[in-house]
Amino acid sequence: MRTFTKSQKQNGFTLIELLAVIVVLGILSVIAVPRYFDYSAKAREATLRSTLGNVRSAISNFYAHSHLTTVAPVYPSLNQMQTPGVVLQDYIPANPYNGSAVIAAGTFTVPTAGTPNPAQTIVSGTPTPGYVYDSAVGKIWANTNTTGINENTW
Repeated sequence: MRTFTKSQKQNGFTLIELLAVIVVLGILSVIAVPRYFDYSAKAREATLRSTLGNVRSAISNFYAHSHLTTVAPVYPSLNQMQTPGVVLQDYIPANPYNGSAVIAAGTFTVPTAGTPNPAQTIVSGTPTPGYVYDSAVGKIWANTNTTGINENTW
């Protein structure tokens, strides 16, 4: 059996010290993890809202410019929406909810007066579209519908 004298020192942490550190780390993780997921959800929402706003602005610019150069103003076609340099300077960013930058054709549901925007049609396809565009009325929306977020109503 080994005995220690006063001149010998033990290196390391005691079991109590290690348990205290583990408890503190556990408490911090219980507080920090839900906040992290909340921030990532808000970042996805902000990214999609920003993308939709920018694309809608580009569609309006295209429409206004076509009014100056043609007899009747027109919205961009689906092909023009997907061609860089025509409506947008680059390709549309991927929808953060499904990771797709594909734009599919769809029909916009016009809301009735005094009601909130209705949920727009979700279009299936291969690859899965990230956005749906109605070239007849110049409307674009997200091709996803996350429970509680309802991004296809924006």
